[in-house]
Parts: sequence; structure tokens; C-alpha cells
Amino acid sequence: MTPTIARDMFTAEVLKLRRRRPLMAFAGVLSLGVVVIFMGYLQIRHATNPAKYIPTGGIDGYRHLLRALGQYFGVLAAILIGTEAGTADLSSGVFRDLVSTGRSRLALFTVRVPAAIAVTLTFSAAAYALGLVGTFAFAGTSPTPSLSTVLEGAGWIALSNSLLAALAVGVGSLTASRSVTLTALIGWQLVATEILLNIKPLGSVRDGLITPALGQLAPVHYYSGVTMASGTAVAVLAGWALLPTLTGAWRTRTRDA
Repeated sequence: MTPTIARDMFTAEVLKLRRRRPLMAFAGVLSLGVVVIFMGYLQIRHATNPAKYIPTGGIDGYRHLLRALGQYFGVLAAILIGTEAGTADLSSGVFRDLVSTGRSRLALFTVRVPAAIAVTLTFSAAAYALGLVGTFAFAGTSPTPSLSTVLEGAGWIALSNSLLAALAVGVGSLTASRSVTLTALIGWQLVATEILLNIKPLGSVRDGLITPALGQLAPVHYYSGVTMASGTAVAVLAGWALLPTLTGAWRTRTRDA
């Protein structure tokens, strides 16, 4: 596959995702919309009782922003987009037609991952930029994050959302079902993981979860319930990125057209 063909296939995958207007709308709500809602709520709360509630922005507000985009709602948007990229051709019945053109099955799968990540990061970047405006505009007398922290935060959110988007593409290609993929990933990442983190007798077993591994690498500390070495966190995230992706690629190659 030549670079020109790869670029054209990538562009086509991105265009397919962009044309899914309900998907784009929900992704926008889960990223940009959530930032507006939670910062607006915190600002109204502070304005009504400044003696009790700290300013919306500053380091504390920035910590909320990171967790919203890198652990909760931004992750949901990434899962939605990755699931669509991984299952669209199969659920719409065009996978057979694509295979019949002579395109490599592996190439068909491979372009889905960067396409899903590119679309995901577009929403992540816009939401993060909007959140930064609120972080500095509503800081009051609170300290604000430094430039290095802002850049590290951007990289951390990109890592988190790219990982979940790639994971969703892999699982979607494996299951060929939007509903199964969404239920499994949302249930695992946002429900089961939170429960497991609170079961302290599990001990170091919890090191294998995505959330504490990401928490270890976050530029602004927040306690996820588990502490691990940075090297362990990187290895855990690499495993979660590679294994589902390789499995999805294998299933695409072996699936009956």
C-alpha cells in the first residue's frame, strides 16, 4: 500500500465518521458540552456563596477539567467514536464490498485506528481549549497551572482518549456489534473499574486497570486509590493499547466476508 493510498483511505475513514451527525453531536455534548455545564455550575455556585466555595478556575478547576476529559466524559466520547469506526463497515454490510475491491483486510483495519483517534482528538482539543479559558478566567486569586503543566495536561488527555478510541476500534472489530462494544467498554471502564478500585483486598491486581495507570501519569495529582511506579503505568497502558488492537486486526483478517 502506497502512502497516497494510505492517505486516501485514512481521509475516507475520517469522512465516514464526520458524516455520522448523531455521533458527532453526542461526542460534542460529552466533550464541549460537559465543560460548559460543569464550569458554569461551579461558577454559579461560587458566585452565590464565595465564602464557602472556591473559585471555579485555578489549579482545582484545572484538576476537574483533566478528570472530566481524561477519565470520564472525554473517555465516553472516545469510546463512541472508536466503536463506530470499528463496527460501521460490518454493521452496514459494506465490509464484503470493500474486501472484493482487493484491498488488504489488514489495511482496512489499520486506517480505522488513526482515523478514530484523529476525530476523537479534535473534540478533545476543542474541549480542553475551552476549559483552559475557564481555568484562567475564573481563577480569581487562586494559583493557575504553569505552561508546562498545561502542555503536559494536553498530552495526558490525548494519551487517555487515544487509548480508549484505539481500544474501542479493536473491540468493535472483534465483536462486530455496536451495542456489545459500547456496553462492554462503558460498563468496564466507568462502572466495573470504579468498583474494583475500591476493593482494597485486591491489592496490586488493581495495577492492571487503565484508570490508576493514567492517574499515575497525570500532571496534576489526584488519588485514584492505587499507587504504582510510572514504568508499571506505562507498561499497563501499552498492554491495553496493543492487545485489543492486535486482536481486532486478527479478527478482521480472518472474518468471513
